[in-house]
Amino acid sequence: MALLRIEKNNGIATVYLNRPDKRNAMTFALLKELVATAKKIEKDRSIRCVILTGEAQVFSAGIDLSDLKNPKNTAFAAWELIKPGQSLFQKAFLIWQNLPIPVIAAIEGYCFGAGMQLALAADIRVAHPATKMSIMESRWGLVPDMGLTRSLKGLIGFDLAKELTLTARIFDAKYGKEIGLITHLDEQPLTKAQTIAEEMLQRSPDALMAAKRVLDAMQHQPQKALRLEKLWQLKLLFGKNSGIARKKDKNPEVQFLPRQYK
Repeated sequence: MALLRIEKNNGIATVYLNRPDKRNAMTFALLKELVATAKKIEKDRSIRCVILTGEAQVFSAGIDLSDLKNPKNTAFAAWELIKPGQSLFQKAFLIWQNLPIPVIAAIEGYCFGAGMQLALAADIRVAHPATKMSIMESRWGLVPDMGLTRSLKGLIGFDLAKELTLTARIFDAKYGKEIGLITHLDEQPLTKAQTIAEEMLQRSPDALMAAKRVLDAMQHQPQKALRLEKLWQLKLLFGKNSGIARKKDKNPEVQFLPRQYK
């Protein structure tokens, strides 16, 4: 059985974590598949928005502890943590944040540990109000090492980030919405995510990419943000989809060209 299942529909790719018998817990093999899938999506310019979700109405219960404890994985994990640059554990999540298209997480059931870190790598998070959530790594004597220091930054207060990480407390998505981890609450999170994605499809794919790049810079590279505003605006002004956007504003039947920029 494939570890990920992908549905493509009208420019939207929905990526399902596909280990329902394990509450979509993540193995090392699944992490590799997340990287490979994101790379394929990045190259496919017919895809204009991604939704991340899980089979069986569960997002992910976190890392598969049996996989983590497997002696065969020990040397591999050690090398990933020692080698320069991003580890597989970081790349599998941050690669979604770095995609040139919007990424929406549709969350329900459980969103623990590695599942939380994948959800945080999305641009927008829609959750069922009863979803159980946790930055759970300290419960297992570990530290979050899947890009959390980047993806959590700016979403909630620094002291609260410490509290939730140090306690590994389980909380529901209603509380997640109150503190800023969740964008929207909805009884049907996947349907809500699809509605948001369809709204984005009415905008230029180049404008979406540029806006994502500029806003991410505002969060993570503030010294470059103003310069990127100017750079991307210049590119968009001379791009093909900018003119199409103005035509589409008067005639919704006009269709955009595939994304021009990387």
